[in-house]
Amino acid sequence: MKLSERDIENIWHPLTQHRTAGPPLVIARAKGSSLFDEEGNEYIDGIASWYTAMYGHCNDTIVDAVTAQMKQLDQIVFTGFTHEPAVRLSEKLLGILPENQAKIFFNDNGSTSVEAAIKMALQFHHNKKDKRDTIIAFENGFHGDTFGAMSASGLSVYNGPFEDFFLKVKRIPVPMDHNEEEVIGLLKEIIENNACAAFVYEPLVQGAAGMKIFSAKGLEKLLQLCKEHGVLCIADEVMTGFGKTAKNFASEYIKTNPDIICLSKALTAGLVPMGITSCSLEVFDAFLDDDLAKGFFHAHTYSANPPACAAAIAGIDLLHSEEIQEGISAISKAHIAFAERIKNHKKVEDVRYLGVILAVDLKVETSRYGKLRDKLYDHFMKSGVYLRPLGNTIYVLPPYVIKPGQLDKIYQAILDSLELID
Repeated sequence: MKLSERDIENIWHPLTQHRTAGPPLVIARAKGSSLFDEEGNEYIDGIASWYTAMYGHCNDTIVDAVTAQMKQLDQIVFTGFTHEPAVRLSEKLLGILPENQAKIFFNDNGSTSVEAAIKMALQFHHNKKDKRDTIIAFENGFHGDTFGAMSASGLSVYNGPFEDFFLKVKRIPVPMDHNEEEVIGLLKEIIENNACAAFVYEPLVQGAAGMKIFSAKGLEKLLQLCKEHGVLCIADEVMTGFGKTAKNFASEYIKTNPDIICLSKALTAGLVPMGITSCSLEVFDAFLDDDLAKGFFHAHTYSANPPACAAAIAGIDLLHSEEIQEGISAISKAHIAFAERIKNHKKVEDVRYLGVILAVDLKVETSRYGKLRDKLYDHFMKSGVYLRPLGNTIYVLPPYVIKPGQLDKIYQAILDSLELID
């Protein structure tokens, strides 16, 4: 029996309607920016496997660091114990995070990093005897698939069956040049009429919404307003973190620092799962008390897993290496050049970019997982390029080590895809 047939016998895949889906493609190995199936066919990983393998697949530096760590200390409970990789990683992260960040809380993926952040915010106010029950979030945001993270998310295609069970959330549009005052006014109204605990947001780029890029100036005003009213600001940098916007974190484009930051994905270079929720000293101090119940009683079995910490340490070192910084710069310049080339195409509605992120909106109406999306996906795979269109949006977010020829092949596949649109 083929491996794909054995898979179908036993496995329930994410984001898949198994009644209509075809058999999964077996990927046998990966290296750099390339994936290889069991027949030896090569596919350029144009999205770094959901923005994780940013330094390339099976990067020798990351693999060597994790291998060495596994031989010394594999897994240990992180309640009552600590270890050198966790301490080193916390020091490295606090050295590059916005200056107000003071403490690192370990969890195990992007959703749980947001889950912990929301719980921190709600308990922060509870500990101060200030009951606040409302979360503010952007329309069309995405923060993960656990319940708190889903509550803050605004994409009903993922969350529809669960919306009756969510936390209390009030949504606002993302600020753009044309609607900034309207959004600020709406936020003021929400804060005045609700007990708002936190504002959860993806800074500058809404990933799952189709790489929608919005105003840094507008976001700055929203954060200032939240700060004035004691609403904690939670930056979900799970997608944007670690160089993707050409800065370490997208929050660096904004003067007002978040109170809490959520990290995952590229944190461990795509090798092993881990999430982190960092916070300011003000947030941390609200949990210090002789009353045990005021502590943050939230834990994950694999919190601060030593091999994961080793991967993250090696990843941060790579991020700041000359090779990776040059790669980020080269991709950014290539995206700008391609955007200029394609922006006036009759079948292109919009094209936008920031750092290594590029998104092209097609001038066509289609559902997020409709027939056109599937047609485009099949076209890219047949072209030897792995891209996952989001409705009418084609986006590229490649590993920093991608070769110029591979990037050109991605661009050509996108150009060719325009001929598939009626």
